[in-house]
Amino acid sequence: MSVSGRVLRGGGDTVPLSKAMVVLHHVSRESAGPIDSVRSDARGRYRIELRHPDTTGAYVVTVWFDSIAYVSSAFVAGDRPIAHVDDIVTYRTTTDGPPIAITRRLATIARATDQGTREVLEILELENRGATTRVARDSIQPTWAGRVPERTSQFRGGQGDISAEAMRFRNDSVLVLAPIGPGPAKQVSYAYTVAAGTRRFVIPIDQATAEVNLLVEDTLAPVHAPTLDSLGIQEIEGRRFAAWRSGPLAAGAVVEIELPAGKFRAQMLLPYVIGVLAAAMVLALIWALRRRVAPPRLSA
Repeated sequence: MSVSGRVLRGGGDTVPLSKAMVVLHHVSRESAGPIDSVRSDARGRYRIELRHPDTTGAYVVTVWFDSIAYVSSAFVAGDRPIAHVDDIVTYRTTTDGPPIAITRRLATIARATDQGTREVLEILELENRGATTRVARDSIQPTWAGRVPERTSQFRGGQGDISAEAMRFRNDSVLVLAPIGPGPAKQVSYAYTVAAGTRRFVIPIDQATAEVNLLVEDTLAPVHAPTLDSLGIQEIEGRRFAAWRSGPLAAGAVVEIELPAGKFRAQMLLPYVIGVLAAAMVLALIWALRRRVAPPRLSA
């Protein structure tokens, strides 16, 4: 069996990339690693012979160019004599541009927990519309950064095209440190917790966003945003969400959800009960001291 494909260099014009080091990797449940390599020819083409293909594992092809690794889609070894790999398109890298655009932002806002907090999952689609791969200069100047809502905590990265290890949460922002190349939009996802007692949940639109989608488990919660469209009630994994869509939105636009009060719990009254008891004890102490120092009555 042989593995073949083509390496291109994108940009203003897409042209073959010659002499690129192409590496074939084998991936299985037990291990993963390179098994062979070859350089692309003048037309950007390569062919790697696979003498003992593993039909239970998978294979990927990688190419390094301008300090960035480009990885093909995974494929399996079947009965076919030749496995054709989709073109791998590489790009020059830059730290100063091009700007990254948000083509879609999806926020799923769960119902309040017994503690009164809410869990939110956000998925953003970031698109590089330039001709070079955007890379981070350092952790201070990331590839992309965006604002996160107020009164939130416990941020954690999720699954997507950008790994959680390439994300940072600092002050009021999420930072992406991974390279973002031209082509299809890249998904980045993260989750966080909204503080108990939050009644006005605002998603900050700090940069132009082509589309915002909301899934709100409190289906009767009012939603306010420019050009807002209701998409009805959707059932996801046995839970019901009100679906909304807005956009395009300019920087500075406001997307707001009026959240209902969280679940009533007897524990929520505990601070007030303690306060009342403390005040009663102070009043009782004052009353007792006054009685102790009161002057004796004169007999007739």
